[in-house]
Amino acid sequence: MHIPDSFIPISQGAVYWLIALVFIALSLRWIRNEMSEEKVPLVAVLAAGVFALQAFNIPVTMGTSGHLVGGALVAIVLGSPFAAVFVLSLVLIVQGVLFGDGGITTMGANIVNMGVIGGFVGYYAYHGLLSVTKNMFASAAGAAWLACIVPALAAALELWVAGTFPLEAGLAGMGLYHALIGVVEAGITAVVLGLIANTRPDILEHAEGVPA
Repeated sequence: MHIPDSFIPISQGAVYWLIALVFIALSLRWIRNEMSEEKVPLVAVLAAGVFALQAFNIPVTMGTSGHLVGGALVAIVLGSPFAAVFVLSLVLIVQGVLFGDGGITTMGANIVNMGVIGGFVGYYAYHGLLSVTKNMFASAAGAAWLACIVPALAAALELWVAGTFPLEAGLAGMGLYHALIGVVEAGITAVVLGLIANTRPDILEHAEGVPA
């Protein structure tokens, strides 16, 4: 799902960068208002976990790759979609600058897709599903699946607008692979949330919608 340089014209990449910077600023405001010393290690662990999850890339189609995202898990555990924006931005910047995974000019698009779209879809899908299922593990799994496939479809649309992908082939390729990858992400998210709930329920005290 990491979009490399040259896959999007620089003018379009600048637009995605502007959108990303707005949400990064909002996430920094969340950090200032909500971050406590107790949460710093948790944010670091989540960032390391997301980095590890995204390290396993599967070639998808037309030069792109598929992988787990992790935005839903971060948003659910920390209780805010802006937490996902912050953590995913850190991860994507490190990946792009130090490891060449994703481009610099297209990093704004990658942050918008995985951090903003992934974080907000994951967070609000979780709460929407929770109101229906009353089960946080099933809700987290469903939210994680959506937070994997929706950003992938958004990336396919962006690449179509850029003239890189044909629309139908791009949506089909990115959608199919990430629908399957999303099943794995759903399972991991539910399992990790269950482990945290059983071993350190105090961590989830600030996560809205997580039963005591």
